[in-house]
Amino acid sequence: MTLPPQAPLSILDLSPVPSGGTAGDALRNTLDLARQAERLGYRRYWVAEHHFAPGVASSAPAVLIGLIAAATSTIRVGSGAVQLGHQTPLAVVEQFGLIDALHPGRLDLGIGRSGQRRAELAKQTTPPADPPQERVVDGLLIPKPFDFSKLVTHPQLAHHATLLQQPGARTPDFAAQIDDVLAFLAGTHEAHAVPGEGADLQVWILGSSGGQSAQVAGERGLPFAANYHVSPASVLEAVEAYREAFKPSAELAEPYVLVSADAVVAEDEATARELASPYALWVRSIRTGAGAMPFPTPAEAAAHTWTGADRELVRDRVDTQFVGTPEQVAERLRVLRRVTGADELLVTTITHDHADRVRSYELLAEAWNRT
Repeated sequence: MTLPPQAPLSILDLSPVPSGGTAGDALRNTLDLARQAERLGYRRYWVAEHHFAPGVASSAPAVLIGLIAAATSTIRVGSGAVQLGHQTPLAVVEQFGLIDALHPGRLDLGIGRSGQRRAELAKQTTPPADPPQERVVDGLLIPKPFDFSKLVTHPQLAHHATLLQQPGARTPDFAAQIDDVLAFLAGTHEAHAVPGEGADLQVWILGSSGGQSAQVAGERGLPFAANYHVSPASVLEAVEAYREAFKPSAELAEPYVLVSADAVVAEDEATARELASPYALWVRSIRTGAGAMPFPTPAEAAAHTWTGADRELVRDRVDTQFVGTPEQVAERLRVLRRVTGADELLVTTITHDHADRVRSYELLAEAWNRT
């Protein structure tokens, strides 16, 4: 595979709530960062969908995307991702169609199936017989897989899942839901979405493995976003499955892959590592079932007493976070791109202080554009 000399950079924002801050602070920071991203030349600005997380304010992507689109003028804005396990294809198309009516041609509808995936994992009774071990592929760390089945069976998370749907609701097959989304947009569905039908949306599928998400994206000729920053162990499996399943469509003649990465950049490596030091504690809060905590300060993170089990719980995420100077992080992103064959990279950065996060993206953009 021959890659062009450079790839666009985009941003994934979780609207993190800093320790001592509020959801309002987080959302105002998101709007400011989106404006800065536009100024710095990032291609897309995506927001995620998270629920029951004290430290994450992005619970309603369509609402937040509407606010971001109104606060910017040229950058593409979208979801990374809307979870179809929580709402119907019609509702999603109407929401994004409404925003497109006011901001035409700038929206990415990124769709995920994590709600369905969690339900599948919860039904697993035994772990894989021979899970892969950590390895390095052409300079890229591929850690051993994290066992999500233990997390999704957490009683509190199971209860939360019941609150995200109406009682007795049944989620249809993911492929059928995607077909409904595409039909509503194209006007070929028996019912008509208004607004929504004919909306100039770019539909993406997001996936963390070589399973159904990658298959559906490939078979329907849609662009695919693979998740290195949350599931680094399976990123190569995901992009390979997508490319193998790909069939040309009216949207794409060839596969188009975006790959995500966590990164923190500062003028010197020591400062970058200090800014990134709360990340492990933040990931721990997610993986213990408590939900993402407000992002700590470096001092708050340093006060935590770690056990060996705690460190193992977060090791794959910490070891695959790209932290350092602009040149160091840009080089690690080049490795990620080379190994995955990514056409575009999606960077997510969390620091306690908003100014540090803006500066991280600024330094990264400058270094990336120099190479």
